[in-house]
This record gives sequence, structure tokens and C-alpha cells, in this order.
Amino acid sequence: MAKDSRPPHAQTVAVRHGQKRTPEREHNEAIFTTSSYVFDNAEQAGMLFSGQEQGNVYSRFTNPTVLGFESRLAELENASHCVAVSSGMAAIHGTLLALLKSGDHVVASSSLFGSTVSLLTNVFEKFGVQTSFVNLTDPKQWKLAIRPNTKLFFLETPSNPLCEIADIRQISRIAHDIDALLVVDNAFMTPILQRPIENGADIVVHTATKYLDGQGRCVGGAIVTNESSIHEKLFAMLRTTGPCMSPFNAWTFNKGLETLPIRMKHHCSNALAVARWLQTQSPVKRVHYPGLQSHPQHELAKQLFSGFGGIVSFEIEGGKYDAWTMIDSTEMLSITGNLGDVKTTITHPATTTHARISQEARDRARITDTLIRLSVGLEHIEDILDDLELGLNKVDVISKIST
Repeated sequence: MAKDSRPPHAQTVAVRHGQKRTPEREHNEAIFTTSSYVFDNAEQAGMLFSGQEQGNVYSRFTNPTVLGFESRLAELENASHCVAVSSGMAAIHGTLLALLKSGDHVVASSSLFGSTVSLLTNVFEKFGVQTSFVNLTDPKQWKLAIRPNTKLFFLETPSNPLCEIADIRQISRIAHDIDALLVVDNAFMTPILQRPIENGADIVVHTATKYLDGQGRCVGGAIVTNESSIHEKLFAMLRTTGPCMSPFNAWTFNKGLETLPIRMKHHCSNALAVARWLQTQSPVKRVHYPGLQSHPQHELAKQLFSGFGGIVSFEIEGGKYDAWTMIDSTEMLSITGNLGDVKTTITHPATTTHARISQEARDRARITDTLIRLSVGLEHIEDILDDLELGLNKVDVISKIST
């Protein structure tokens, strides 16, 4: 391919794509903090409101700063459309709301984020949408769960927090054989490490709060697709129900995207080092990370990902209080349920991120009381390991005393 016809690399797209400069000729993107827009005349207002003319109407669904973020993220996902919303859960809720109706059936991974499970079982079930939960890694279960009214498959890969991996290509074929849509939550990998649409997904949802921002500053979400008909339904949902992203948050996420390729590379490097180190430590029983050869889907991960991500989970000896002791004995790591931050975070999924789902659902997802999740940040690797060692040593000492 000739040099001048070569598409730009992801790192360049993350820095440059989607900016439209105003007559002020600003180098940095502008923030349009306005709720409404002024029209030249009544006829133009009518044309814009009816959709006969394209342009800004009202910031609930049209805002130049938000549009810049949408355009850049869509380009990174190698997609044509993006709808930005107020949170990651708003992205998931909005997708389901736009595409499902009473009487429809969803096949979903049993390894979904706890709030997504609650949304499907506690909210959509009230409105007549049924969900069957299946093993993320077993395509046969996805096929067996299909009903005549199945309209949508939903999965998160890698899973939260065990980092299990779905064969998106195979599951998408199963979905498309019955004209169902496949939705993939790409929060852990971001478009830098994984592009689900290229492997058959119809829709990708993001929590921009995580890696896309990368510094824990704002809450937001996004829905990406290549299908114009799907985008029309998503946009209609946004316009009518109003889960809009604020212009300031969109601007912040655009700043996050500028460094996303560089950050993800370092997240992956640190996480792999942490995972390998944890494998050698007492009282660690098991480490979950796709970059380890011991991971059951390691070969699949190499096919689907350009890096193994920044999330590592591990199980220790003992029970819940041993896990809590390990977490509480660290000094630098941030005890928080958020992830994707430049700062390393640590949490106990069973009593935080997955606490609101039933014990049965936790058992199905293998969220045990001794499971700990790390979102490995960008600190120096020796400092991260030193702090983890503080926690593990405390558990080891208690274990030896008790025996």
C-alpha cells in the first residue's frame, strides 16, 4: 500500500481524529458548555428538529464536544457509529432498551459484571425480557440456550474478575445463524487491545470511566456499532430517554484517548509482571491472567488480543477475612471498586462489585470469598510488588499462627 494511502495507526487516531476546529483556531479541542443552539431562522430550526438538516439541536443528543469523542472512539474500534452516554451502565441499559421488547429472550454470560446481572434479572425481567445465563467459554452452552424468541447475546470478555475469554468469532456465528445480535462489553481490553466488531460482534459497549479516561476523573459510557439501522435505534433511545454525556466529561475522555495506546502498553507490562510474581507467592492458590501460559484460554487470548490487559485476579488460602487482611495490609494500593486507573487498585469482588447479586449467581460466576482483584496501574513495578508483599506476608503470618 502506498504511503500516502495508508490509514493512520491507532496511536495517531487516538491523538488526532475527530477534532473540528472553530473559527478561533484552537489547537486543543474546545468544550461546548451549552444546552441549546441558536438558529438562523424558524425554517432552519424546523429542518434541524425534523432531521431534514444535520446540525446541533439540543445538547441532550447533539453537542460538538461529545461528537468529537464519539467520532474518535468509533474510529479506534474500526466502526462507523458511536453514541456516548452518561455511564457504562447507561450504555448497557440503553442498548438493551433500544433493541429489546417484552417477550424477547437474551442469552448472557454468567461471568458478567454484577450490576449487569442485576439489570437483566431485576429490571428487564419485570418488563417481560427473560435471560438465560451460560458459561462464557463454552459455545455449546450458548447454542443450547437459544429459544425461538432469542434476540440478543451479551458477553464481557475478558470476564470480570476471573479474566475468562470468549471465542467471539464462534459465538457471533451462533448468534447470526438465528438473526440475533451479539453485544460485547470491551471495558477491560479497550480498542487498543481488542476490536470485537472485527471478530463478528454487532455492538460494543464501553464504560469510559475506566481505561478510556484512565485517571478516575469522570463517569461515562459509549455504544459503538457499524450498522446504521442499529445506530438509529440507539440515537432515538438517547434523544428520548436522555442519558446524555456532559461536554466536560466528553472533553476529559478525549484527553484520555490521546494517551490510551501508551498507557495500555504499560498496564499490560506491569500486569504480566505482577501475575508471574503472584504465581510464586505463598499463600496464593491460583492466579487468573490471560498472559500466563497456565490460563485455560491463553492461546485464544493470543489470537484475539494485541496485549493481555491490566486486570489480574488471584485466590489466597483461608477465607473472607484472610482476603480482607491481605487487602487492608497494603499501604500504597487504592482500595476501590474502580479499575483502569493509572493508580493500582485492589478490591474484594464478593463483597463489593458482585455483592448485590445472589449467592447462587456468585457461585455460578466462581466469585469466591478468597478472590481478590487487582487493576494494575502505572507505578514502578517494584513498588507495586513491594506493597502486595506486605499484604501477603501478613496473611502468611496469620496462617502459620493459626496452624
